Amino acid sequence: MPISNARRLTICVALFVSFAQAASAGEILIADAKSQPESLTVAPGGVLIVGSASSPFVYKVRSGSSTAEKFIDASAEGPGTFFFGMLADAATNTLWTCQLTPVPDTTPVRRHTALRGFDLSTSAQKIRWNLPGDNSTCNDFAIGPDKALYITDTANGRIYKLPAGASTAELFLEHRTLTGVDGITFLNGMLYVNNVIFNKLYRIPVDAAGKAGEPVDIWMDQPVKGPDGMRAANGKLIVAENSSGRISVITVDGDKASVTVIKEGLKTPTAVEPAGDTLWIAERGAGKAVPIPMPK
Repeated sequence: MPISNARRLTICVALFVSFAQAASAGEILIADAKSQPESLTVAPGGVLIVGSASSPFVYKVRSGSSTAEKFIDASAEGPGTFFFGMLADAATNTLWTCQLTPVPDTTPVRRHTALRGFDLSTSAQKIRWNLPGDNSTCNDFAIGPDKALYITDTANGRIYKLPAGASTAELFLEHRTLTGVDGITFLNGMLYVNNVIFNKLYRIPVDAAGKAGEPVDIWMDQPVKGPDGMRAANGKLIVAENSSGRISVITVDGDKASVTVIKEGLKTPTAVEPAGDTLWIAERGAGKAVPIPMPK
């Protein structure tokens, strides 16, 4: 018997509601709505690790669980300590984090920040490197083809490089266009960064000797607002736009790029993390880690 239009509509609505409920059920509250998850990463075994920009804690959520457990406690580091970037490095069993601690009695507020590496299994500290200067913003990082860790310093327009096996990073690039540098990732062996203040995307040329060149401005066919955490997957860049509440996929073609919005209506999304067929989003304004299907 043919299905009537009314019946077809009822089925479609039911499927939509079921899908929406399933998507909602997958969202994970990180401690509470005020936890401000700024960055997240996925460790081996599907363990979700999430930092807090409102507390001195890093949380982990075991695969199949919806409960966030405290994994790292930095409360002894000083009042107001919090975390930005998170990156699980399975090859070295290391969790890379950016820790920020306000300098007391400074106006405007200055922060001392540190790159900290912890054992992914035990949370024991492995490496600590304090960023230079009286005020810095360790924000995010990416592992390059050379196995080095590349680190952004938003406040000072710098990128640092921690060679594989080293305990001290070195200045890789300082440039005026990088004041506001935030997300960083490698796509097809090339280094890309975004600028959260000026809404820009840049490619950083690297010569055969490993030396950085002038940042190349990538023209995008539509604006991105507050580009924050950025990762590469399926030959494209995926970026969280914290000012517009969107997640966008950026397809780069030479010095130009096309932008496709894949998720809207989020409360200050600040990070993305591809994990198999799932894309995890840090929704800082809601205190949640949100999963959506991985874009093809």
